[in-house]
Amino acid sequence: MIRFGTDGWRAIIAKDFTFENVNRVTQATARWIQSESITQHGVVIGHDARFLGREFAEHCACTFAAMGIPVKIARTMAPTPAVSWGALEYDAVGIVITASHNPPAYNGFKIKAPFGGPATPDQITAVEAHLPSIDAPLDVKDFETYVAEGVIEEIDLVDHYMKDLASKIDLDAIRQSGIKIAHDAMYGAGMGLIERLLPGQVVSLHDEVNPSFHGQAPEPIERNLPELPKAVIEHGCAVGLANDGDADRIGMVDECGVFVDSHQMLSLLTWYQSQVKGLKGDIIKTFSTTTMLDKMAAAYGLGFETRPIGFKHVAERIISGDVLVGGEESGGLAVKGHIPERDGLYIGLLITEMVVTSGKSLSELIQGLFDEFGLHATWREDLHTEEHKKQAMMDACKAKKITQIAGIKVKDWDMLDGVKHLMEDGSWLLVRPSGTEPVLRIYSESDTHEKAQALVKETVAMVDNPPV
Repeated sequence: MIRFGTDGWRAIIAKDFTFENVNRVTQATARWIQSESITQHGVVIGHDARFLGREFAEHCACTFAAMGIPVKIARTMAPTPAVSWGALEYDAVGIVITASHNPPAYNGFKIKAPFGGPATPDQITAVEAHLPSIDAPLDVKDFETYVAEGVIEEIDLVDHYMKDLASKIDLDAIRQSGIKIAHDAMYGAGMGLIERLLPGQVVSLHDEVNPSFHGQAPEPIERNLPELPKAVIEHGCAVGLANDGDADRIGMVDECGVFVDSHQMLSLLTWYQSQVKGLKGDIIKTFSTTTMLDKMAAAYGLGFETRPIGFKHVAERIISGDVLVGGEESGGLAVKGHIPERDGLYIGLLITEMVVTSGKSLSELIQGLFDEFGLHATWREDLHTEEHKKQAMMDACKAKKITQIAGIKVKDWDMLDGVKHLMEDGSWLLVRPSGTEPVLRIYSESDTHEKAQALVKETVAMVDNPPV
């Protein structure tokens, strides 16, 4: 069964992610475009470094062409934010063949709206509504034929996107500072792009094509980046940047090789955009993101809203109002002045600009936030478990059966997305099934690292025998 999750349709290559199913999903997307007149300018298509990415992208392009929809396709592999930028630039629907941070066996199909960000939940529902009526794949001509006919056009999408990045970041300040930057592309679509903007200043890791990602999911979280801190320390880098498979997410380490999580990055971006650049707007965060942002909104006089998990919910809010900073715990961040999209390359460069122009190290900037708003320590574990155990745990959480965790009483529950246990000491613990993988995600935040970790560890232990 083809089903869109938190961020697109993803499936295992050759099992469910097949040329036939890509054809069907493309047909459904084309019918949506045609029936609702989403755009008169066709689609922009890109792909990342995953197995058969180019072949799937070309088949997708041919299916659109066969249905009379003009196509612009990236000449080379392209990060997701480049496709989103292209959707906005060309007033087109964007399609990215990518499974983002999923394990190597997966590929996927993301839809971007002409406003330059993820298709809204209502738009995805409309696409899904067309799927049941598509009985079989559509016969298509070969790629070269459609190119010759002018229905498909190959474009230098990445080059255009890079020029846009260069216009928005103070690259001169970064160059003149002489700092070094470590960049771990995780074998993904961001490889070589930071280096292109800052030649001679970048220490590159995992910047060659490897569709298997050396057997590791290309997700830029601390446990997946053992080499990045070493590179930062060895080469005396001011920052270390890492991007996932399609480069829309970011992970960072500071000058000491200490991991900087998304909660901290969002908080830094809020400070920089508001207090340094003097910009206004709302803070939009997802349900699993730090409460430091709540405190910052109050201190800075900014609007504030919490949304369900998934960047599409953030993007939906960005396009409907004045948003200063928006993002999620999993490395997807956006700021005012750029596309309404996660862009791991842009955010990494912007935080690097912040370090250079502030005259402070990344660790000093983070400590400054803790000094003002208190320590906010977070923890997360992704638990692969049987479906019946996952469901039993969620049932127990929804029934409010967990009343104490790690010796701390639960005072309330919030069920916006999953079940968040609000603790009497201000800590919280969130249990939520993944929208893209067969995983139960457990998140926490507290005023010490020890407490945050203990909350998660004790909850993980409950999964095999949930309270009744």
